[in-house]
Amino acid sequence: MSESLRFEPLPLGDSGLPVIVLVGGATGTGKSTVGTEVAYRLGIRRVTSTDFVRETMRAFLSREFMPSIHYSSFEVPGENGIGGVVDGFLDQTRNVLIGVKALIGRALQEGWSLVLEGVHLVPGMLAPLEGATVVHCVLAIEDEDIHESHFWVRDAASGGMRPVQKYLDALPDIRLIQDFIVDQARRSSVPVVENVDIDQAVEDVIGLVRARAELTSAARI
Repeated sequence: MSESLRFEPLPLGDSGLPVIVLVGGATGTGKSTVGTEVAYRLGIRRVTSTDFVRETMRAFLSREFMPSIHYSSFEVPGENGIGGVVDGFLDQTRNVLIGVKALIGRALQEGWSLVLEGVHLVPGMLAPLEGATVVHCVLAIEDEDIHESHFWVRDAASGGMRPVQKYLDALPDIRLIQDFIVDQARRSSVPVVENVDIDQAVEDVIGLVRARAELTSAARI
């Protein structure tokens, strides 16, 4: 992030409600980077991911009991080994959203603001949330070469902890999942933010949050 983005948390109106920011999108679209920066700029201290939820569920639920959560989102075989990559992804998503629902429910119960990012935040698959200012958006990268470059950047940033070739080999499947998520977003009137420039994507997401916060504040007057 450029130094120009480092300033005091932005005001979000006076509704008194917690803010829940949901950042969806396929693997490699910059959800973690954008989500973390949005949280920083809005002064939201709780940031987590649906992959963290999946990893937690994996610790308690065996591969035999819930096999889909033991794969990367783009590697899940369809039920009984039948079906395409999107079928397997949907199977995993339905299971992970059980944990996501509990996480969001706890945040609402405690009145916590939260930024949650992850591939499993598929528009139309989340029940409506009440008692918070909720903003749901999806990050996407239309250009395949730019999408591919994100994996090289992530590989360098992680010191090779994430095997880049695994993601490059799976890029066609990852982009099939992206097409599905974007289509779901458009069907559900969820904004799609094109992330070819991180700073601009952060600005776009913050703009969505501020606009929703202003509407929520006005509705409560």
